[in-house]
Amino acid sequence: MRFVWAVAAFVLATVLIVAGIAQRTVFQGPPTQTASIEVEEPAPYVVIDGAVFNSLPGAQTLRAHADGDILAAYGRTADMDAWMADATYNQVSLTDDGTIETTLVEPEPAVIDEESEDAAAEEDAAEDSELAPGRNPAGSDLWLDEFQQSDLLIASMQVPADMSVLVAMDGTTPAPTDISVSWPIDNSTPLAGPLIALGGVLMAVGVFLYILGIQHVRRSRGPRRKGLPLPVTEPIAVGALGDEGKGVISSTPTRKSITRGRRAFAVLPVVAVSALLFTGCAPDVWPQFTAEPTPTPTATIVAPEGQQAPAVTKAQAERILTKVAATISEADEALDDDLAATRMSGPALATRDTNYTLRDALDDVASPDPILSKPLEIVLPQAYDLWPRSFMAVVDDEASKIATIMVLTQDDPWADYRLSTVGRLEASTSLPALAPAYIGAPQVQPDSPFLILPPESLATAYADVINNGEDSEYYGLFDEETDVLRAQIDEERAARLKEFNETATNTGELTFSTRAGDDPPFALATLESGAIVAVTIVESDNVKPTDDDAVIKLEKNPQVEELAGVDESQTGFTTDYLDQVFFYVPGQGSTEKIRLLGFSSDILGAKVIK
Repeated sequence: MRFVWAVAAFVLATVLIVAGIAQRTVFQGPPTQTASIEVEEPAPYVVIDGAVFNSLPGAQTLRAHADGDILAAYGRTADMDAWMADATYNQVSLTDDGTIETTLVEPEPAVIDEESEDAAAEEDAAEDSELAPGRNPAGSDLWLDEFQQSDLLIASMQVPADMSVLVAMDGTTPAPTDISVSWPIDNSTPLAGPLIALGGVLMAVGVFLYILGIQHVRRSRGPRRKGLPLPVTEPIAVGALGDEGKGVISSTPTRKSITRGRRAFAVLPVVAVSALLFTGCAPDVWPQFTAEPTPTPTATIVAPEGQQAPAVTKAQAERILTKVAATISEADEALDDDLAATRMSGPALATRDTNYTLRDALDDVASPDPILSKPLEIVLPQAYDLWPRSFMAVVDDEASKIATIMVLTQDDPWADYRLSTVGRLEASTSLPALAPAYIGAPQVQPDSPFLILPPESLATAYADVINNGEDSEYYGLFDEETDVLRAQIDEERAARLKEFNETATNTGELTFSTRAGDDPPFALATLESGAIVAVTIVESDNVKPTDDDAVIKLEKNPQVEELAGVDESQTGFTTDYLDQVFFYVPGQGSTEKIRLLGFSSDILGAKVIK
């Protein structure tokens, strides 16, 4: 009976092991599912809608094949449509029945008014645009991320439904037509491991039963009753046999030793096979009993209803700042204002131009502070779907102990972000509560009545406080304790006035004035109904002679001499300094005052008074 049970265990073990192995081989499904994208009419760009990538669950893998460098970039669908507004491209979308279709999209031709005076110029511009090469999408600040490989591009993505993917070469060469998207399929076999393991156990049980059966048979071979008497055995005289009748001693092993060897031989293969089967089991052949993670409560910030999407993500802002910092660093070294203009604008570019002019002519002029890109501590993007769009960033470099606050702006979908305003944050500066980067903040209008002072009036009010001190009507609105800039201006003016009076007190006069800069304010809302506002103010030093025969000479001021173009004047000189200033302006009804957050001061220009 033991042999019957052993055979049954062997048979069942074989069935279980074969079933487990079959799940990992002949019955295992494919690891991925692939959808090919058919492109009938070549075009410089192929835009794949996010719905195509999300037609199946799981991570997506994009493959594109062509000769040359292939680019794949993804961004918000609305931004992608704006970038493609004047281009011819293939749009890949998902129909209602789940079919992938490709449509050639061509831009609408420009309407030319033949009666207008500029009709000929418009027609020429239209012809030039048709002949001009396409835009290269590589490196655009609009993309959230991009991939570039030669001949065969393979990119793993997680594209949300509201984003699209662009596939192109250089914007002129037709885009690849051999494109596919694949998704992973769960082909794990959680029962394969248990089946093989259970088969190994049953095989071991069968071996054990087989051994017991053999032992039972051996015991049953002994005599069951007393046998008949046997004849007496006489000893053999070995010496009497001589050489021919020599006795023979057998070297054949005993039955006991034979049985021991066979038993070891039978057990060893079973153990070896079981060990081999267990070793080959990967983690995906076993059931996974992972505990559900316990959610950690976090503060929830919900975007207001109707608020538009943030201009950039934090990762996107990091890429943009890295490129901006690299370009400006190169321009600073080469004193190239044209190169700087590709990544700077407004007051930031104006002060850079002046610095380049002075450094090109004078040896002792210091380089401007470098633009830092890492570590990016805070990103506050403008929540806006159109253009121009901007974002604020704070970079805090512990090595140099410099914290910088910046405003960067993109004028249109095809333009790069440019740094327009920059200032240093003071060490004791405390920023107000800001919305996270994935929500963004709406821009506060210049004439907003919801702040204790509208952004368009902020620069004028601050300039009046600098000019008139406690006599200014706006003096009580500003926090004097945190206003490092005002204290610095008063100190520097006192020092310059003292130096001037030592040599020219009887022949000239030095006066100071401050006014609002020409640049419009930029403000983004905070979570406490206030706003961070960036403005510019201009400080002017005016030197005039008080004697008709006196002349103002610039012997000790080579910078003003270089900017003014002369070394003396009978009417005097005006030197302008540009301050880029960041404030926190509380909302109406708040008991807080306007706080200075950061600033930068640089010489802007000098001229002869007329």
